[in-house]
Amino acid sequence: MAMAKENGQRLREAGKNPEKRRKAALLFVIFSNIAILFFLKYINFAINTVNGIASWFGVESGIFSGFSWLVPLGISYYSLTLIGYVADVYFGTAQPQFNPGKLALYGLFFPTMVSGPILRYREDGGQFFAAHPFDFKQVAQGMQRMLWGFFKTLVISERMALVVDTVYGDYNKYTGFYIWIGTVAFAFQLYTNFSGGMDIALGISQTFGLKLPENFDRPFFSKNISEYWRRWHITLGVWMKEYVFYPILRSPLFTALSQKTRMKFGKKRGKQITTFTGMFVLWFAVGIWHGGDWKYIIGSGLLHWFYIVSGELLEPWSIWLMDKLHINAKSRGMDVLRVIRTFFLVNIGFVFFRAASVGDAFKMLRGALETGNIQEVLSGGIFALGLDWIEFTIGAVSLLILLFVSLLQRKGSVREKIAARTLPVRWLIWYALLFYVILLGYYGPGYSAAEFIYQGF
Repeated sequence: MAMAKENGQRLREAGKNPEKRRKAALLFVIFSNIAILFFLKYINFAINTVNGIASWFGVESGIFSGFSWLVPLGISYYSLTLIGYVADVYFGTAQPQFNPGKLALYGLFFPTMVSGPILRYREDGGQFFAAHPFDFKQVAQGMQRMLWGFFKTLVISERMALVVDTVYGDYNKYTGFYIWIGTVAFAFQLYTNFSGGMDIALGISQTFGLKLPENFDRPFFSKNISEYWRRWHITLGVWMKEYVFYPILRSPLFTALSQKTRMKFGKKRGKQITTFTGMFVLWFAVGIWHGGDWKYIIGSGLLHWFYIVSGELLEPWSIWLMDKLHINAKSRGMDVLRVIRTFFLVNIGFVFFRAASVGDAFKMLRGALETGNIQEVLSGGIFALGLDWIEFTIGAVSLLILLFVSLLQRKGSVREKIAARTLPVRWLIWYALLFYVILLGYYGPGYSAAEFIYQGF
């Protein structure tokens, strides 16, 4: 009874104070959205974790974990988009939208429903309500980008999926070098599927005159993990930093932690401890956003936190060692080695991401260290992974096309470069790509193309 009276008093006080009402509204929207997400996507994960911890101590919790919900498509994307909108309005960085129809148009814009990108109202919201007269160039370039997205998803990603499903479907059979082949294939499957979906979504939006934020910037050319996450799923990284990481570091708890650690360990080391602790929360959130399973929390979250923290702590030793060995840290060769190293580390995370469970991921990583079947692979065993030599050749050529275009993108828009060519050359390029997709893509009767991988998140 006393608690009820106290809560009632707080509500009455908040009603008299506009700032408290605004803060109460902000917290209500945030926690209600998180609560809906939790019960729809993570309730089984939470129960299974409790049951697992109880079993370690020999206790049977008896909590039922078989809840099944009809999860709305794209809920993780528009939930973050709308939470960001409310936060921006609260902090005064965006003007409120009082028309519910316009707000729904922004928050539930259909091309972004499947797999993003995650929008920010102060940067992307205004264009949804502005006039957009017909622009032939925008329509043409939007359709061109959609075609490039179909090339990635239907020609490359679907072929890589056959290799990945073969290896990961029976990893006890395909050990050693086969696991690395399957994992690298998954890296390209995931990238072409996700970035291809983005090309389609952004291409559709461009035909309407809307410029949505980019979500990828050639991530496999990254020289370290921090750079990789600035290039991969860009809008998620930006959202997490702005609405999770920075507020955490500014919170009273972390402010007090920063003061204590600086007094005890010194300014530099104390700042590192506070920052790394905040980063731990950030990467846990990134991991669990991908799905209610520890394999996502590790493979897409905490493992990358470990990479970044280790890299920062070991950087002075790395500089000292290269100086002693007279290695030019800025040479092109070192940059190539850094790219290979980063791609390798990312692929270890992809093993967790794609495996059925954390246990299976560790078994696959252990099996990947076996080298007994390399000779079998080199002698033609690779064609036992779901692709015959014709399909393998098409996949390899398509990946080379993707690599060539990615290299061209370093110097600007490829579409603009093509548009500067003569009419016959332009038509030859785009029609060649169109028929390449039509003739070599995986779709149509007798074949069921896979869904966009990230629409499940």
